[in-house]
Amino acid sequence: MGALPRRLARTCGAVLGGVALRTLPRLRRTGEQNLVLAYPECGAAWRAGVLRKVYRSLGWQLAEFCQMASYSAEQASAFIRYEGFEHFAQAEARGKGVLIVTGHLGAWELSSFFHSLMGHPMSMVIRRLDNPYVDHFVNRVRCMHGNSVLHKDDFARGLLAATRAGRSIGILMDTNMTPPQGVFVPFFGHLACTPAGLARIALKTGAAVLPGFLLWHEDESKYVLHFYPEIEMADTGNAEADALCNTARCTAAIEAAIRAYPEQWLWVHRRWKTRPAGEAPIY
Repeated sequence: MGALPRRLARTCGAVLGGVALRTLPRLRRTGEQNLVLAYPECGAAWRAGVLRKVYRSLGWQLAEFCQMASYSAEQASAFIRYEGFEHFAQAEARGKGVLIVTGHLGAWELSSFFHSLMGHPMSMVIRRLDNPYVDHFVNRVRCMHGNSVLHKDDFARGLLAATRAGRSIGILMDTNMTPPQGVFVPFFGHLACTPAGLARIALKTGAAVLPGFLLWHEDESKYVLHFYPEIEMADTGNAEADALCNTARCTAAIEAAIRAYPEQWLWVHRRWKTRPAGEAPIY
């Protein structure tokens, strides 16, 4: 696949993203509400600009997914590079598994695919898609180069098995949850109900925990797969307090990455939907 077809596909994806921005008002309103919550100091023009780029990013990701099956390592390396790979390598070398804290930021589907294409297959915790035929197709592409999927309805057992085998597991930790699977931790200055499973598994297994995101760098016209330094896990012996503390640490790492690249996060997700007892709904 040459550079021109990929560029054309991304242009088409960006156009589709722009159409979605204009024709899906409920999602646009959710994005605007979330940006007001997270960036109260910023004006309407800034928020509108961020949302335009969010939809462009989503369109690009759709274009990349439609072409991923044809990518070779050499082709992908022309527009994707690593940064901080040594953090991943050090964590993997411990042999207790690597729990990669990630989210709906940048090109999350392409990130695990590229990592496997470069010889580092991993597992991914995912939600089954409603359409079984689409679910089968998407997972077939995801797993072409050794990746595997762990479904959310049985992810605890899968996580334990994967970490004991020394595998890497990517976990999207930026979606709204409900108790008891989720705990309330700060996210952009507001409590957000956040999955605590990663924190519990990390202490149980001794797996390394580090953030990883595939982000678009406009100045290079490339994606960069960032691996950040390992997140130290609190281990006081109080399981619930440690789960809360460590989930907050992971969420803080996600927030830091979003603040660096706000136009690449999925602001249209109702992240603050679940509220602590007694608080009014946001959406």
